[in-house]
Amino acid sequence: MMGWIGVDLDGTLAEYHGWDPKNIGIGKPIPAMQARVKQWLAEGKKVKIMTARINHTVGSAFVRDEIEQWCLEHLGERLEVTCTKDYAMIELWDDRAVRVKANEGTPCCDHHEAKPSYHKIT
Repeated sequence: MMGWIGVDLDGTLAEYHGWDPKNIGIGKPIPAMQARVKQWLAEGKKVKIMTARINHTVGSAFVRDEIEQWCLEHLGERLEVTCTKDYAMIELWDDRAVRVKANEGTPCCDHHEAKPSYHKIT
C-alpha cells in the first residue's frame, strides 16, 4: 500500500493570519506549497490535508466541505481532510512541526534549540 503525505492547511498551504471563529474563511494559497502539492498529485501521490479545523464534532462536516471545495478550486481536486495521523502517513509538512531524532527526542536542527516558541497559549 502506498502511503500518504500530510499537508497542514493554515500557514503551510494557505495563508493564515490568526483564528477568527466569526470568519472561518481559508486564506489564499501559498504558491510554493501549492505547486509542490500539485506536483505530487501529478505524480500520483496521495496527499491529505491535515488540519485542526475539523477536530471538533460540531460543524466539522461543514468545515470539511469548505476545505475540500478550497482544494478543488486551488489544487484541481478535492483532497481528503483529516486531523489524525496513522501508520500510512510518510511525511507531514507543517509550519509548527519540529523534526526530532527518532528515539532521542532532540531536534534534528540546532536552530530549534535556540528558537523561542512563538505560539502562546492563553
